[in-house]
Amino acid sequence: MEIMNLYNTWLEKATDDADLVAELESIKGNEEEISDRFYTALKFGTAGLRGVIGAGTNRMNIYVVRQATQGLANYVLAKYGKGSVAISHDSRIKADLFMIEAAKVLAANGIKTYITSELQPTPVLSYLVRYFKCQAGIMVTASHNPAKYNGYKAYGEDGCQMTDNAAAAVYDEICKLDMFADVKTMDFDEAIQKGLIEYVDDSVYESYLDKVMEQQVNPGICKGSGLKVVYTPLNGTGNKLVRKVLDRIGVENVEIVKEQELPDGNFTTCPYPNPEIKEALQKGLELCDKVKPDLLLATDPDADRVGIAVKDYDGSYRLITGNEDGVMLTNYILSCKKEQGVLPENPVVVKTIVTTKLINKLCEKYGCELKNVLTGFKYIGEVILNLENKGEENRYLFGFEESYGYLSGTYVRDKDAVVASMLVCEMTAYYKKQGISLAQLIDTLYKEYGYYLNRTFAFEFEGESGMQKMNDIMSGIRENLPKAVDQYKVTKVSDYLLKKETDLITGEVTEITLPTSNVIALQLEGDNGVIIRPSGTEPKIKLYITAVGKDKDDAMEICSELLEASKALLGI
Repeated sequence: MEIMNLYNTWLEKATDDADLVAELESIKGNEEEISDRFYTALKFGTAGLRGVIGAGTNRMNIYVVRQATQGLANYVLAKYGKGSVAISHDSRIKADLFMIEAAKVLAANGIKTYITSELQPTPVLSYLVRYFKCQAGIMVTASHNPAKYNGYKAYGEDGCQMTDNAAAAVYDEICKLDMFADVKTMDFDEAIQKGLIEYVDDSVYESYLDKVMEQQVNPGICKGSGLKVVYTPLNGTGNKLVRKVLDRIGVENVEIVKEQELPDGNFTTCPYPNPEIKEALQKGLELCDKVKPDLLLATDPDADRVGIAVKDYDGSYRLITGNEDGVMLTNYILSCKKEQGVLPENPVVVKTIVTTKLINKLCEKYGCELKNVLTGFKYIGEVILNLENKGEENRYLFGFEESYGYLSGTYVRDKDAVVASMLVCEMTAYYKKQGISLAQLIDTLYKEYGYYLNRTFAFEFEGESGMQKMNDIMSGIRENLPKAVDQYKVTKVSDYLLKKETDLITGEVTEITLPTSNVIALQLEGDNGVIIRPSGTEPKIKLYITAVGKDKDDAMEICSELLEASKALLGI
C-alpha cells in the first residue's frame, strides 16, 4: 500500500517535468511497473547517486536530484556555516537539467554555486572545486553506463570524491527530508541576478589546460614527429579539451571518429560507452584500418578514463589494457625524468591493490616509493593530500588503476583522461623517434620483468540469499586460509577487513593501515596472486588474478589453473 501512496503522491505533486508526468500516467494500473519505480529509493553512497532515468524514487529525476542536493546543502551548512559548490555535467540525457536543478536548490539555501555553461569532463569539476576553494562539488554523470542511466557524483573540498564518512553524513541528511515538502528551490534567473549562481568564465578552463601542459615530460617531442592519431570522445565531454591539448603539444594529424564526435547521450554507435571493452572502440578501430594511425585514443563520456589501441607488428591494431598503459606511462615518466636529472628525491607512485604488480619492479628499478590503496581514485587523491599537508606534493609522480584511470600532477584529485591522452601521445612520439612502437615497448618490458597477466572474473549469487552466501564464502576462507592455490604456495595473506597482513613464511603479522574493506588478497609463489572481493551493492564476487609467465601463453596457462583452483576455493 505504501508504494501506491507514493505513486499517487507523485501523480499529484511531480508536475515540473512533462516527461515524468507522461511516464506516471502511462503506468497507471500496472502494479509491476509502479513497484519497480517506487519499491526503494536510490541510495546516496560514495559514488553519489546512479540509476535509470525516469519517474519514481528508484529513478534519476529532478526530484531525486533536488532531495539529494538539499541533503548536501544541509551537510555543507552544518559543517562550514556557509559555503560554495561547483557543478558540471557530461553529455547524458537530462544532465544539464539536473545541474540547473541542483544549483537552484543550493542557491535557495544561500550557497554560492559555480556552474559550467556547457558539458565538461569530470576532472574539470575536480579542478573547479579546488580553483574556487569550494566546500563541495557535484558532477552529473553516469560515467560509462548505458544511455538509460544518469548519476550524481559528490566531491569534497579537496576535489576528491566524497569519503565514506562524508557520503554517509550527506545520506543521513537526505533521509530526513520529504522529497516535496522539505526541499528549497529558487528561480534560476533570480539566483543569477543575486549572484548566488555564477557561470564559470572561460579563463578558468584555460588555467586548467595550463596545468595539464605543465605535466609534459618532453615538451615539443610531438612537433615534427609525424605522429598520427585517431581519436573518439565516445559522444562525451573529451572532444574540445583533448583536441586542444593535442594541438598545443604539436600533434598535427588527428582524425576524429565522426559518428562519435559530438555530445549524444543516446550513444547510438556504442550502447556501452566503456573504453575497456572492444565494442566501444569498434568505430575507432574501423577508422584505424582506413587511415593507419600510430595510435587510437578513446575517452569515456565524462573523460576521466582513456583506452588506447596501438599499431601491431603486422599493421593490425592491438588493444592495450589499463594495466599495460599504466605500466608504460610509469616507465616513460620515471625513465625520462631520471635521464633528465629531474626525478625528485623519494618519488611516489600510487596504484590500487587490484592493479598490476609489474609496477613494483619499475619502482624498485628507479628507487621509487610505491603506495598501494583500496579500489577507487579518491584513495589516490588522499595520498596526494597527505603529501600536500607535509609540503611534499612534488614527490607525487603518477597514480593509476587498472580500470583505465590515470593522473599525473596534483592540480586535480581525480583521474584525468585529458592529461593521460597528452602523455600517451607524447610517449608514442618519444619512442617513435627511436624506431620503437608501443607494442614493442610493452613486449620489451614483459621480456625484462616477466609477462604479468591480470584478469578479472565476476560470479553472481542470485536471489535474496545471494548476499548471505557471499558472506559465508568470505567467512569460510578467513577461517580456513588456503596453504596453496593449485600448485602455488600462499606466501602472504592480506585481509583488509581484519586489517592484518600475515607472512606465512616468517609468521610475521603486520597491521594494514588502509580503510576497512571486505577484501582478501592471497600472494602466491612467483609473484602470482588472487584477490577476492565481494560487491557491496549487488550479489557478485570478483576475482582478480595475477599470473606471471615467461610469455603470454605461459601466463594464460597459469591464469587458467589459478581460476579453476579459485573457483573451487569459492565453492563454485
